[in-house]
Amino acid sequence: MKIVLFGDSLTWGGYGGSYARELAALRPQHTWINAGVGGSTVVNLLRRVEADVIDQQPDGVFIMVGSNDAISYCQPKTRSYFRQRHGIPDGVVTPEQFAAAYRELLTRLQLAQIVTRIGLPAAEYNPTVVDTLKDYNRLAAEIARSMGIETLDLLAALNPPTIPERPELDLNYIFTIGRREDAGWDDFEAERVRGGYHYSFDGLHFTPDAARQAAALIAAFIDGQR
Repeated sequence: MKIVLFGDSLTWGGYGGSYARELAALRPQHTWINAGVGGSTVVNLLRRVEADVIDQQPDGVFIMVGSNDAISYCQPKTRSYFRQRHGIPDGVVTPEQFAAAYRELLTRLQLAQIVTRIGLPAAEYNPTVVDTLKDYNRLAAEIARSMGIETLDLLAALNPPTIPERPELDLNYIFTIGRREDAGWDDFEAERVRGGYHYSFDGLHFTPDAARQAAALIAAFIDGQR
C-alpha cells in the first residue's frame, strides 16, 4: 500500500525522533510518503491536501494534527509565529475554526475515496497545553466518529498521570527550535532528563525512543484498520 503521513513537525520528524522513519522500518512492504511540515495547523493541512495527499493517489492517509492549533489558542505569545510563518489569520485557530477545518479536510478525503486514519497527537509541556490539546483531540475524535473513521489516541497512550507547571510557550521557544536545527543539535535524551519529560525532550517533540514507541502503536492501528 501507498500511505501518506500528513501532519506537522511530529510527522516531519526532522527535529527529534521520526515515527515516519520508524514506520518505514517496521512495515517496509508499504510505501510511506512523509507530508509533515513543521508548524502546520489543520488550516495548513486543508490548504495543501490536494497536492500533498489527493494528487498522490495513495491507498490511505494517516493524519495527525492539532498540537499547533491548541498552542496557538492557549499560548498567545506564539501567535505572531503562526500568523507570519503559516498564514493563520490573527495567529490563532480557535476550537470552532479547528472543528470546521477538520471536518472539511476529512470530507475532501472521503470524496476522493482515500481511506483515512486519524492519530490524536500528544504533548506534555504544561497543564494548559495538555488540557487544551485534549479538547482539540476530543473535537477531532467526535468529527471522525461521525464520519465512521477510527482514531488512535497517542496522548492517552503516552502521557504521564501528572504534568508539571512550566512557563508559557513564547517566541523564544520557537526560535530555539530553529537555532538547534541549524546547528544539527541532537542531545535529545540529556535534554529530556534535564527538562523532566517522559517521552519528549521539550514537551512537544518525540525522543527517538518515543518515536519508535509511537510507530509501533501506529503500525498496529493501521494494520487493524486495513
